Amino acid sequence: MGWVYLIIAILLEVAGTTALKYSEGLTKPWPTTAMAFLYAAAFAMLAMAIKSIELSTAYAIWSALGTAIIAVIAIAIFGAPLTWGKVISLGLVIIGVVGLHLSGSELPVKK
Repeated sequence: MGWVYLIIAILLEVAGTTALKYSEGLTKPWPTTAMAFLYAAAFAMLAMAIKSIELSTAYAIWSALGTAIIAVIAIAIFGAPLTWGKVISLGLVIIGVVGLHLSGSELPVKK
């Protein structure tokens, strides 16, 4: 179930960030309200996800996929330019997340 919660958290965070753009600097009440609700829900789902997924892995996937999806939305909806630098950088972020996930468990912490 942790992975389901993580995917939902990512989608809610992306929706919240898109609402943030539409809020025009938090000056429009409905997008601002939607943003606050969506971010709160995203963090709640992330909290549920890290009950069964390692924190470092969950947060890396959450932030990297959220960043990648927002970049695509910015290009497709808001007209941001698509450059090779963006493509390469997003690819490196995704490679980093995959590497983190494949590297195994976290180092033990001394108590």
